[in-house]
Amino acid sequence: MTITYQWRGTFDNAALNALHAEGFGHSVAETDWRTRLERHSLGWVCAWEESSLIGFVNVVWDGGVHAFILDTVVARHRRAQGVGAALVAAAACEARAAKCEWLHVDFEEHLRPFYFGACGFKETAAGLIAL
Repeated sequence: MTITYQWRGTFDNAALNALHAEGFGHSVAETDWRTRLERHSLGWVCAWEESSLIGFVNVVWDGGVHAFILDTVVARHRRAQGVGAALVAAAACEARAAKCEWLHVDFEEHLRPFYFGACGFKETAAGLIAL
């Protein structure tokens, strides 16, 4: 099956809520993703297999040169097949086209091989305050 990637693609909130719940291990929410993304995001990338949403990444930004990826998620049956790395690559390409100079990500320890290996991020000093 062919997988296609779409920048700022149209999606159904229910499909994204289901994918997010599967990927992050929580119950299905009723988040209005479209409203959230239109308000806070530079863009997002959707991965499609036929008419099924199988991947997603959100690209938020500061309105200047810094972009940040959030909510990278791939359907369980398509993990470890390059879909996540392709989502991030598309996000980086579009952030670069928007004149961003930096793409940031934070992640849990078990995702180091994905972000540093498959996606090409470099380790850097950063800080975090839990709120």
